[in-house]
Order: sequence, then C-alpha cells, then structure tokens
Amino acid sequence: MAIESKHVGSSFDDFLEEEGIYTETYEVATKRVLAWQIDQMMKKKGISKKDMASKMKTSRTSLRRLLDPRNNSVTLLTLDKAAKALGKSVKIEIVDTTDDGNCLPNNENCNGKERPAL
Repeated sequence: MAIESKHVGSSFDDFLEEEGIYTETYEVATKRVLAWQIDQMMKKKGISKKDMASKMKTSRTSLRRLLDPRNNSVTLLTLDKAAKALGKSVKIEIVDTTDDGNCLPNNENCNGKERPAL
C-alpha cells in the first residue's frame, strides 16, 4: 500500500511555506544561529560573559538575552556591540526577490531559489 502525501518530493522550505510558518521559522533559526556563533566565538577567545558584557558596555542580563536562542528580541545595536567586542562586524543586506519572496536566481547572496542561507 503506497502512502500518498502532498509533501513527498517537496523541500522542507516548501512545506513551511504551505503551512504559513516559513518566515517565523526562518527568523527563529537566524536568531539561534547568531546566538550560537557569538557563544562559540566567546569560548574560542576565552571571553567570559562578564567580560563580554563589559566590552559591549551593557549588562550581563542584556548579554544573556542575546545568547538565549529562544529570545527573539535582539536589536541591531546589540548585535553590532557583540560583533565589535569580538573583533567582528555585522553584515545585513536587502536583496532582490521574486513576488513570492524567494531570491532571484542571479542573486549571489541566495542559495538556489530560497532566501540567503543561515
């Protein structure tokens, strides 16, 4: 007995779009990746949370929110402070898309037809 599904052969992104949760899922995943990257860079450089907060000129509570993968309320200013404290910079781009929100094929910042990879 063959199982039929409208999702067989489609991408996970297509499934999320059909369910109407692609944008929210993408945003949550982006925040989780950023929090993980900052945490990993801090560990690699041997920077404690106390020292990182000091370098960012912010509170440890604010840093804790930044590093919490479930907390989506992070500002560009906070991200910039964290990046600078780690000797890095933040790069955010607005890219051309098609009417359905997917990146254009000739856009080098896109992975295939989808939005930029995390």
